[in-house]
Amino acid sequence: MAGEAKNLKPRRLRGHKAEATCCISSSSRPGFVASSGEDGLICLFDLRCQDVASTIDVAKGPISSLCFKSGNDDLVYASSGAEITCLDVRLGSQSVPEPVETYNYNKDEINQISFNTKSNFLAAVDDCGDVKIIDTNQKRLCKSLRGAHSSICSSAQFVPWKPWALITGGLDSKLAIWDFSKARKLLVIDYGLGTRELNLGQSLNPAFVHSIAVPQTDKILGASYKICAVARGDGIVDVIDLESELRPLTKPRSKNGVGQIANCNESGEKRIHFDYSSGGHTAAVSCVSFSTFGEEGKFLISGGNDSSVKVWNWLTRFSSLQSSSVDDLALSIDIKRKVNWLCTTPTDAENLIVCDTSKVLKVYTV
Repeated sequence: MAGEAKNLKPRRLRGHKAEATCCISSSSRPGFVASSGEDGLICLFDLRCQDVASTIDVAKGPISSLCFKSGNDDLVYASSGAEITCLDVRLGSQSVPEPVETYNYNKDEINQISFNTKSNFLAAVDDCGDVKIIDTNQKRLCKSLRGAHSSICSSAQFVPWKPWALITGGLDSKLAIWDFSKARKLLVIDYGLGTRELNLGQSLNPAFVHSIAVPQTDKILGASYKICAVARGDGIVDVIDLESELRPLTKPRSKNGVGQIANCNESGEKRIHFDYSSGGHTAAVSCVSFSTFGEEGKFLISGGNDSSVKVWNWLTRFSSLQSSSVDDLALSIDIKRKVNWLCTTPTDAENLIVCDTSKVLKVYTV
């Protein structure tokens, strides 16, 4: 199936009344999926069943992001506007659900919420570029991270094998790596500083950071890979080695004391990207995720505004550090609509769920 564009026929999940914005899958309960939409609803699906299991009316406005509480997938957190609400999904369909927790620390619209591995810290990033770290055990604001992003902060992911590390990305084309325990930036990678030769058909949009993915383990196929994937607005998917990026920080820090700023073209021991020449996206990449099915993390999956989903053999290129390979792209799926979000399930079949600009979720088998 290497590199071949396929018109796979998906299973359709119905429940939303407006465009679906986000989807997440349970790691402990295979086939359990939650989605959110512009309609303010959370829809819960059990892929073993035909229809939506239940719907929860959460907000009057759109829900921008969802995440499960690790170790307790009965609790789902949702962001709408500047508010975060925690709900117990066991309550089923309710018109006015009673939230378990509510947080209102962000001053602007939240774009993504994300838990660390132990689910004691919740990150919330917003339109003014702020990053709030909430201690959900103590139910209080832990840290406010500022100064990395000059505009919208779009994405945040904790690093599972580095307890106090957080990575954020924004529409200022910057990727920031933080020590959030000290509210200190360790490194800022500015994709807007780089210049590169564009391939015919490649997106000419700015290199905004739309999405970040970090695998839940650094042990992939028996080897250690401390990596992060970045979905960029210029149609490129990056895979960077966090260890090699942070290694220069053992040298003297910059005069402003806030960590180093790196041009995206500065030499890194391990940084690769998948672009149009590799069979990649021709428009902005909206989301990226590492696979949880089969051998976890083996594939990198991206969705874009070119109405396609790409499944990448990132390990082959990352291990060899070749400039490109004919085997980079494992599969290309024509979605028909722009992709808002995607997630994978730890099952052999029906393991890729896609939210596009319609109100119907698509489920594919990869």
